[in-house]
Amino acid sequence: MQIQLIDGHFSAKDAMEILTRLTHAKIKFHEDRISQDSTEEDAKMRETRIKALQKDLYEMKRFVENSDSGDISIYADIKLEKA
Repeated sequence: MQIQLIDGHFSAKDAMEILTRLTHAKIKFHEDRISQDSTEEDAKMRETRIKALQKDLYEMKRFVENSDSGDISIYADIKLEKA
């Protein structure tokens, strides 16, 4: 199953707001799981993922800031499969 989450053109400001909110939601998800009953190994994995998301957000911000055109296209699909 595939769901089209985002498909559009946005101003740089709106694009950054969307990307920031999505990234922060995922970071919060990992932070909440760390504070619950998690093993040390799981907590370290989540901390590594949080750092990667923060780096990705920084790189997205740089990309948007350095874009020559005023609009940014964002396409984001979610693909669901049984594990």
